[in-house]
Amino acid sequence: MEAKVNVNDMGISPKTSVEVCRFVRNKEVNKAKKMLERVIEKKMAVPYKRFIQEIPHRRGNMATGRYPIKVCGEILKLIKSAEANAQNLGMGKDLFLYHISASKGSQQWHFGRKRRRVMKRTNIKIILKEIEKKKIEEKKTTKK
Repeated sequence: MEAKVNVNDMGISPKTSVEVCRFVRNKEVNKAKKMLERVIEKKMAVPYKRFIQEIPHRRGNMATGRYPIKVCGEILKLIKSAEANAQNLGMGKDLFLYHISASKGSQQWHFGRKRRRVMKRTNIKIILKEIEKKKIEEKKTTKK
């Protein structure tokens, strides 16, 4: 069983969305939400791996990174929405981000500009699944 969220043509940058999606992919939902909240507070940077031209280095184990506040806020809302969908389906609270991806959306012109500028649009897809109980039990036994 899985819970899905599909959003088309959000007004956020596709390149930044790709980096943030890679940052939270395959994480538990609670951990991913905390990570995104820390990025919004500028306490943790999102490491950039793909779109790194002229991006400064950050402290810690990463080379390049940024604090994409708007994108993290939007993706955080979508994760909360997917979590609510999972609860409506009767799934438990032990969820993880099975699939999260961002792709380029449709192109829309800015209104009233002389030089036909195109707005940034992004499509985002999120799928949540339950963590299997066997994996949870294995983690507990290895920690002891």
